[in-house]
Amino acid sequence: MEGVSYQRFPKIKIREVRDDYMKFELRETDASIANALRRVMIAEVPTIAIDLVEIEVNSSVLNDEFIAHRLGLVPLTSERAMGMRFSRDCDACDGDGQCEYCSVEFHLRAKCINDQTLDVTSKDLYSSDHTVVPVDFSDSSSSFENSENKGIIIVKLRRGQELILRAIARKGIGKDHAKWSPAATVTFMYEPEIYINEELMESLTLEEKREFVESSPTPVFKLDENTYQVEINDAEAYTYDEEVIKKAESMGKPGLVEIRAKEDSFIFTVESTGAVKASQLFLNAIDVLKQKLDAVRLSADTVEADEQFGELGAHMRGG
Repeated sequence: MEGVSYQRFPKIKIREVRDDYMKFELRETDASIANALRRVMIAEVPTIAIDLVEIEVNSSVLNDEFIAHRLGLVPLTSERAMGMRFSRDCDACDGDGQCEYCSVEFHLRAKCINDQTLDVTSKDLYSSDHTVVPVDFSDSSSSFENSENKGIIIVKLRRGQELILRAIARKGIGKDHAKWSPAATVTFMYEPEIYINEELMESLTLEEKREFVESSPTPVFKLDENTYQVEINDAEAYTYDEEVIKKAESMGKPGLVEIRAKEDSFIFTVESTGAVKASQLFLNAIDVLKQKLDAVRLSADTVEADEQFGELGAHMRGG
């Protein structure tokens, strides 16, 4: 209908935030936006990862390619990634990918000089930029003396073995390679709405109520031991397995409980690799999503979109 607007104004409520974890609610939107946000967080928020390794000396038991692969999977702090240039687009080094605007240089030099095995870890990587370093997973809150974190093990050396290398880290996105993905996992679920038919519930015996509560694989319901009433314990624990609905039907009580998914309300769980904080990952994803939506809005004139957005314009049209 002419003049009718279908514009929506999504709302977000933060439930829990830690450096590597975030849980929030996304409301008043639909699954397309929720899934777009999830996919962008996983595959399109840029980070920095080692992309080129030049090995000078390697007398370890691992071959050069194996070590290079392990180095690429070491997460690096990537707060400055959004402001860096992609190496392919950097005019300062003509796309060579080895300048201060599009790359960070690392060096590693290790040699075992005694009979004890030497662990070469991510903490042995020395960066040319103090803001881009291997992620530190040590737990400062731990009180154990042996809780000191030595970093991610790259290789182990025995007496006389040596490893000397130079590595170049570049900006990239998870769509190109998983090493650039800032997210360990991003999931969302529809917020469930659960209604109990109190009249039918009262017709059950105490034993039947216990069987009904226990039929759920997760603690969605509970039985109050004082009133013997079945109550909702944790609606969000429901996994849409329909076990309680099947149980109600097997007891001859269809309609005992009704469970619906709110089609405009989602609960997100975000876990970061440590490359960026979970909260920053979410904000960066929104920025990237805005850029992609701008590309769609301007893509009516495809020639103009190609000139302005390059590969992004073609990608948004499926090219």
